Parts: sequence; structure tokens; C-alpha cells
Amino acid sequence: MNLFFEESGDFKAGSVMSQQGEAYQVELPTGKRSKIKAKDVLLQYAAPSPQQLLEDAHKVSQDVDVDFLWEVAGQEEFGFAELGAEYFGHAPIAAEAAGLLMCLHSAPIYFYKKGRGRYKAAPEASLKAALAGIEKKRQQAVIQAQYVEQLKANQLPEVMKPLALQLLFKPDKNSIEYKAFDAACSALQITPARLMLAVGGLASPKELHFSKFLFEFFPKGVGFPAINIPVVPTLAALPVADVQAFSIDDVTTTEIDDALSVTMLADGNVRIGIHIAAPGLAIKRDDAIDVMARQRMSTVYMPGDKITMLPDALVEAFSLDQGKNCPALSLYATLDPQDWRLISTETKAELVPISANLRHNTLDMLVTEENLANGEGEYPHKADIAVLWQWISVLEQGRMAKRESFGLRPEQNNRVDFNFYVEDDVVTIARRKRGAPLDKIVAELMIFANSTWGKLMADHGVPGIYRAQGGGSGGWATKMQVRMVTHAAPHQGLGVDQYAWSTSPLRRYTDLVNQWQILACVEGGVAAPLVAPFKPRDADLFAIVSSFDSVYAGYGDFQSTMERYWCLRWLAQEQAKHVEAVVLKDEILRLVDIPLVIKLPGMQPVARGASVKLDLLRWDEIDLSLEVRLLEVLTPSGSVTEDDQMDALEDDETTQELDAAMDLPHDPPELPEAGSDPAHPDVSDADEDLDSAPRRDADGASAAVNL
Repeated sequence: MNLFFEESGDFKAGSVMSQQGEAYQVELPTGKRSKIKAKDVLLQYAAPSPQQLLEDAHKVSQDVDVDFLWEVAGQEEFGFAELGAEYFGHAPIAAEAAGLLMCLHSAPIYFYKKGRGRYKAAPEASLKAALAGIEKKRQQAVIQAQYVEQLKANQLPEVMKPLALQLLFKPDKNSIEYKAFDAACSALQITPARLMLAVGGLASPKELHFSKFLFEFFPKGVGFPAINIPVVPTLAALPVADVQAFSIDDVTTTEIDDALSVTMLADGNVRIGIHIAAPGLAIKRDDAIDVMARQRMSTVYMPGDKITMLPDALVEAFSLDQGKNCPALSLYATLDPQDWRLISTETKAELVPISANLRHNTLDMLVTEENLANGEGEYPHKADIAVLWQWISVLEQGRMAKRESFGLRPEQNNRVDFNFYVEDDVVTIARRKRGAPLDKIVAELMIFANSTWGKLMADHGVPGIYRAQGGGSGGWATKMQVRMVTHAAPHQGLGVDQYAWSTSPLRRYTDLVNQWQILACVEGGVAAPLVAPFKPRDADLFAIVSSFDSVYAGYGDFQSTMERYWCLRWLAQEQAKHVEAVVLKDEILRLVDIPLVIKLPGMQPVARGASVKLDLLRWDEIDLSLEVRLLEVLTPSGSVTEDDQMDALEDDETTQELDAAMDLPHDPPELPEAGSDPAHPDVSDADEDLDSAPRRDADGASAAVNL
């Protein structure tokens, strides 16, 4: 006796060797023996052989007209043998019964399985829907194949053009467009980004990097919705300050949010004013503009472009542009010029006359330490700058003493900044020594303002958004990590008892929040905790801190990406073949002429700080990689000592705060300029403060040293 049975979802046939109760010992045509339960047996027959039965059954199943079989089956549940008698017009022989069963099993849209050998015909409506689905899939497969061929021929199908970014960054993997795109990538052995560039879905690698950022952070576009800038009648009623203030910024800066003034008082004292643009007078918590600013959290900077946090009309209304009386929040410090002792401070909202917008690009060569010491050179506000220089020198000494009291070493100012200028896709990368007098003046006065206003909020019991460093638990890296808190806490790296970002409200949301809180202190006095927009332990303030950290880090990563892209573009533009680099650590190097850090696997051991000459083999603007070969070691002995490593973390974190104070981007740790004193050690030992992304305003410029 032979059996036809179902095992593991498949139909098989075999010869019975023995039977024990409800089980059979069966030998298959392959010679394999299996134990089969009686409930799995569908047919018992004597002839033909198991192998012949399977062959005949497959032929029968292929000859069965499934549509006619469905019509014959009716709507009631049936057994395959019953249907076989009606379909064949006689009791089916073994091969016919088995073939019919195979046909029923292979047509699940026509027949629903109800049990072993039992089926029910699908309802007509369900069958039509299933057949329509199959036809649709067939047609989609044809279309998909056409798409694949077009893509392989470097042609982007019309239907894919509006989906280009989605296909790259957030594809619907069930769509035929994605399946075709993925299939084409596999066939060509190419990455999705390269294929999209090849077929014209994106115009250039620059657009690829920019579009990826926009897709994640600005999915609805970078434009602002139509909105009316609020008219604040009280602005006109503000008192006009009796000063002639001036700003100091890069030539490309358009969001001018800080200015300075110097007034000689009748009693011989000096009053220095730090004037900050005051959009907080017009923007109120939870109004339409606040919602937009909170969504963006910060202006986004990149070489040659920027995405502002606030609408252009509002920036223009509050930017401290020369020739205007601008609404500002002013901090006045009255000083004794004999020893530059601070006598008193005063904060007020007022209209500040802006006499000049000075630019680094035209003044840095004139305003040097030597000229300040000798009184040489002619430039606007020369006397005022000389006074500011004397005071900030005292401020810096005080901060260094405070920093040392925290157990930290003095700051180092021998790094090099790199400014990017992009015009018509041509990039200029200019080196600029850090620590120029104008840099120091702006940085020290902004640190003074941020610290003073931080204390003002703390003294009034008003929460704010502070930057704190040191005092944490854990290892050295954890302790020196800059963190954001809502209460006053020391910033050991800067050498101040508290530090609250407050001097860039046009470009950074935390500063706008703090400005509201400071205005509440000025206007509310002892009642400030009751009238401030954010009350103590306000959950919304904690949410702002958390969101700001995440968004700010993303913006910083994007600027680093774009700066690395423009560095590679510069290499191509200059047709560079051989370049010099400085060894940061082991296999990590930084090019001398541009802020490009690379890794050279397998490089021979070379001392930190050593200069080497590299042969540029190739670079890729898509994945931002650079392949080089070491040609020679120019200066085998480095200038960075092991002792410098102890100061890496706190010094790097402090540099970021100084950058932010000057509205500059942060430089990651690097080696000092050739020939200078050792300053910054091991690149891997410095844990960057990711929340301190680049700050320089840039219609055509930006500055950074990238890791």
C-alpha cells in the first residue's frame, strides 16, 4: 500500500513499510523513511508508484481550469474527493485526486482551506478583489522594471523627481519607486546618494548635504509664515541713552545684537555700557513669533549662508545698525579708572544711538596690542577702544585668578581661526590668529554681562538658563563637561561664579528667554519672581533646555559637515597636490592651510605637533573622505608636551564659551600655531561641548576648525 500525505506544508507520497496503531512507517522515493500519523494521510492507493503518482499529479494540477473549478465548487465547504467526482465526472483515480488537491492548495485566493483536504470556494467579491490585487502587482512589477532600466541609464523617472529627498532620507520601502531605486543601486553597485546625483535628482554634493539637513530639521522649508511684526507703543517711550555706541563684528554680520559705549563722568569715573538688542520687548512668551523662534532654537550657520532664528523684518527692527536709535537692554558698569575697580552696575531698557558698526576685517591690522600700548594708529572710536582695552585686561586677570582658584591653568590664546568666505561657489579660507585685541574686548565684556545678569536673576529669585562647568561627579571628562542648568552655578573654565547666555537674543533662543527674565528683574524688582514669564521650577523651562541641547548639537554637526565639504572644495579649487599637516595624535592630522582633520591609518609613529608633508591621492565630496600618503616628516619633534594633556578638557570647553561670547564658532582642540608655545594636546582627550555649535553670523563667512 502507498500513501499520499501532507508533511510540513508539502505533499508527499511513499510506500508503507509497517503500521503501528495510528502511525505508518513510510519509505519515500528518495529512500528516506518517515513516521506518518494517520491524520496526515490524504490518500491510500495501490498503484502507481509514489514517484509516478507525484509526477502524474503535477500534470493533472497544471491542466485543471481553476476558474471552472471555482464555479463547480459552489459555496459550501467540500472535500477534495467530492469535488473531484463532480469535476471529472467519475470517481477520481489516485493521480487525479492528488492533482486536484495540489491545485486547490496552490490557489488560495480561489479556495480557502478549512482542514485536511477540505476547502471552501472564496466569495465572488473577495475573489475579484484578490485578482485585481494580483493584476495590480503584475503591472507594478512591469513599471518597476521600467524604472530600474531608466535609472541604470542615468535617467530619473518623472514620478521620482518630487520624491528624490524622501527616497534618500526617509523612504517608503513598500513603494515601487523605492524598490526600483534600491534595485538599481544593487544592480549598479552604487550608493543611493551617488545614484541620485548621477541621475540628476540632486544637482551637487553641496545640495545633498544641505538637503539632508533641511529634511531632518526643516521639513516644511526655511521660510517664515506671513506674520505681522508686533507694534509696541512703549518702545517709542523708552528713554534715549546719552551715549554714542558702536559694535564690533565680522564684515558679513547682519544680526548685530551687541554694542559698546564709553562715557567719562564728571567725577572722573568711567561708565562703560554693554548694549544688547532687545527683541524681548516685542516678542512675548507663546506668541506667534515666540513659537517660531522656539521651533528653530538658533540661527543656523554655514559657510556662505545662514538660516535665521527670527524673521528678517524683526531682525532689521532690532539689529543695532548704525545711524539708528535702537531698543536695547543696557548694562552700565561704573569704574574707577585708577585701578579699574567696579563701583556699581545698572541695567535698563532704553533706546541706544548707534554711531558705528566697526568691522574686524578693516580694524584688526590697526588695533593691535602694540598700537594700543603706544597710542598709534587712526581708527573710529580709538579713545573708547583704548579705555575698554585697559578694563578688559583687568577683567581677564580677575577671571584667570578665579580660574586658578578652581584648580585650572590659565587660558591659552595662541590658536588659529579659519574664516570661510563663499561667493559664486568659490571658497576663500582665511587664517586669523585668535586673541586679537578686538576679540578680547568683545569676549570679556560679553562674559562680564552674562555673569552679571546671571547674578541679577539669581539675586531676584528668578530662574534662567545657565551654563555651568566643573563641580560634577565622575571622571575628569564628566566634571569638565559644560552643561545647561536653570539655576546659578559656577563656570570654572571661564572663571566666573555664574554664566547665563544673554547677549545674542537675535540668534539664540536661550538668550531671548534670559532677556525676558532680566527685563522682569528690572521692571518688577522684588516682585520679579511673580511677573517673570518663567517661574521657579517651570517645567517648560526644563523642556527648553532639553530641546535646545539636541537642536543646537544638530546645527553644530551640520556646520561641521559643510565646512568639511568646503575644505574639500578648496583642495579641488586650488588644484592641491601636496600639503603640509600637523600631527595631533598618532594617526590623526590637521592640514596647516585649512581646518581639515584627517586620519592616516598605518602612519609611522610621529611625535605630536610634528609637521609632515602629504601627497593628496583623492577626495570625495559625497562621503567627505580624503585619502593621502605620507611623503616626509618635516619637523620630527612636536611642540606639545604630555603635561598639556591635563589642561585639554577645561581649556577646550572654555574656548567654546569665548567663541559664543564673541558670536564665533567653536574650535575643537588642536595644536598651537607653528613656533608658538604648546597649548592644546591630544585631540582625543578633549570631549567637545556639542551644545556650543558655531555662532559667527555668516552671509558669506563662517569660522571653525573641524574634527
